[in-house]
Amino acid sequence: MPLNPLPLERKVIVVMGGTGGLGLSAAKAFVEAGAKVVAVGRDKDHASEAAKVLGPAGKVMIADAADTATAPKAIELALTAFGSFHGLYHVAGGSGRKMGDGPLHEITDEGWDYTLNLNLNSVLYSNRAAVRQLMRQGTPGSIVNLGSVLGHSPSPRYFGTHAYAATKAAVIGFTRSAASYYAKYSIRFNVLTPALVATPMSKRAQQDPEIMKFMKTKQPLDGGRIGLPEDLDGAAIFLLSDQSNYVTGQVLDVDGGWSVSEGQHGG
Repeated sequence: MPLNPLPLERKVIVVMGGTGGLGLSAAKAFVEAGAKVVAVGRDKDHASEAAKVLGPAGKVMIADAADTATAPKAIELALTAFGSFHGLYHVAGGSGRKMGDGPLHEITDEGWDYTLNLNLNSVLYSNRAAVRQLMRQGTPGSIVNLGSVLGHSPSPRYFGTHAYAATKAAVIGFTRSAASYYAKYSIRFNVLTPALVATPMSKRAQQDPEIMKFMKTKQPLDGGRIGLPEDLDGAAIFLLSDQSNYVTGQVLDVDGGWSVSEGQHGG
């Protein structure tokens, strides 16, 4: 298949968590690649900025991805505004550290429940809504979930949040199982797994000189920097485009070398 300079041309994609950070970067890249986008996020200020960034090719919806009603409404908005629906990129989620996530012996019940709801329930809700719509349509489609290298490649000294790791490991198992079941319908499921990326969620790590020194050896690509949101955009475009229509059930690390690098501590 020849490469298309607009690989998402005529695609309509819903981005859960699409009004800031990784999600907004992706939504903007999708528009530039020819797509129409519905970006969903909780923050009103972020939503306003996202609307400006996406322009007429985007619709912004203020809602919580962990609300079971949100994804069906976002897909309905895509159908109403742009006439079709082809794919979902689920980015929504985050850290439960402030709510009580941490090493196993320190995790609170509240921290566990909060983190699972934020990172796993929301994936169920959005993926379920997407696959139901694609099956109603009788059309192929692509669903991409955001995982984390911590779901399969732990780094205990600085990143010991075990509820978070559990949710991201579960996203991989959930996605691969769905990929197996829905392959016969040509509905594809894949996972992108970043390492440390410069987003508001990673502010704690970014402000810690010891962690940042460690990251130079843990993510050694491109001079040993941490990731940027745009580092994931190309992979997301590929997985949501027809260029990857024979790819499903895959876990793609976009991690600067994290998963193949030991990382050196100061002492």
